[in-house]
Amino acid sequence: MGKRKENSTNLENENFINSCEMAYSLNLVSGRWKMLILCRLNHGKQRFSELRKNIVGITERMLTLQLRELEKDLLIKRTVYAEVPPRVDYELTEIGEQLVKIWGPLHEWGINHKQLVKGE
Repeated sequence: MGKRKENSTNLENENFINSCEMAYSLNLVSGRWKMLILCRLNHGKQRFSELRKNIVGITERMLTLQLRELEKDLLIKRTVYAEVPPRVDYELTEIGEQLVKIWGPLHEWGINHKQLVKGE
C-alpha cells in the first residue's frame, strides 16, 4: 500500500469535507450507528452493556469501534473507574450536547419527508 494519489477520490472527498462545514458535520455522525449511540447517551451516562442492550442489532465490535470514533471526535467522554471489575461509563461531552440541541429541526424534517415519500 503506497501513498494516495493527489487526484484520488478519497483526497477529493477529504478536501470537500474540509471545505464545507455541513459536510464536515455530517461526516462526524454519519453511518448506521453513531446517531443511535448519541441518542441513547442524550438520556444520560450509560455503560457499554446498557448501550449494547439498547441498540438493537449492533455487535460488540461495532459498538466498540463507533464509541472510539465518537470519543476521538470529542462527541462523547469515556470514564474508567478504578473498581474491580472495572466500570466504564460513556456520556456526551459539551460539544456533543450542543449537537443534540440542533436535532429538533432535523427530526421535524424527517417526519415531513417520510410523509411526502410515503404519501401520508
